[in-house]
Amino acid sequence: MRPPRTRPELDGVPETALWTLYMRAWEARRPDRLLDDPKAVELVDALDYPFQERFGPDKWDSTVGEAIRTRVFDDEVRRFLRDHPDGTVVVLAEGLETQFWRVDNGRARWVSVDLAEVVGLRRRLLPESTRQRLIACSALDERWMDEVDRTRGVLITAKGLLQYFRPTEVHRLVATCAERFPGAAMVFEAPARWLSALMARGRTRTPAGVPVPPAYWGMDPKEARRLRAAHPGIVELVDLPLPAGRGRIYGRRLPWMARTPVVRNWKPVWIMRLRFGDGSGTDPARNPSG
Repeated sequence: MRPPRTRPELDGVPETALWTLYMRAWEARRPDRLLDDPKAVELVDALDYPFQERFGPDKWDSTVGEAIRTRVFDDEVRRFLRDHPDGTVVVLAEGLETQFWRVDNGRARWVSVDLAEVVGLRRRLLPESTRQRLIACSALDERWMDEVDRTRGVLITAKGLLQYFRPTEVHRLVATCAERFPGAAMVFEAPARWLSALMARGRTRTPAGVPVPPAYWGMDPKEARRLRAAHPGIVELVDLPLPAGRGRIYGRRLPWMARTPVVRNWKPVWIMRLRFGDGSGTDPARNPSG
């Protein structure tokens, strides 16, 4: 007998965790999938939620975009764990992301930071390893920083989060991370400023027509320079390229944009890696890409 499915009680920004989960599961079910994520498929099947009514069919290659962005984050975590196999990965606003099961090396420590209602749902749905820790608080609440082991290397990730903060909040969070985690790195994504402006005005919707929560922060070369200057401990800011995907947008248009200097700064999504100096004064300062 099949166990009863779980009904998630999420709305607003936390509900977007269900949309990204749905897109990963949709992509993972395809025979030509760009992302293997059986745990996401398992989660969607375990939830009593109107995914189709809320998020609709994949009209705009949105599952491809989610898959290739996810692959960039996965590759960065794997790269970090090759250098720091016992390191700590801190995932801000992890939602129902299943990255741990895709990239775990059997040794890493994993810290998931999210709002209480999301952490509660995650605990009901996903098994916890002894190397995983869930912290129920906002990413802007510095209490989570006190719970992170800094001794074996730290990587902080923020996927699909920072656009919901004000620019001053983003700069303060990054500066505080630079202060509290010398020698660490941070990987984050942000919509382009033109896209975040549309989101701020309520002009973006899911394929089913449901409005997307407003965004307040976005990225362009000028904002990259501002972020690089948010703290003297930030010694590197690198623009990470997206791999080629599938279809007209992600298989042809965006790879062409990435190769073309005149238009590459108009790409809709930026994924960037920050590196924080270790305080020794030997880290070379580098300019942001773009």
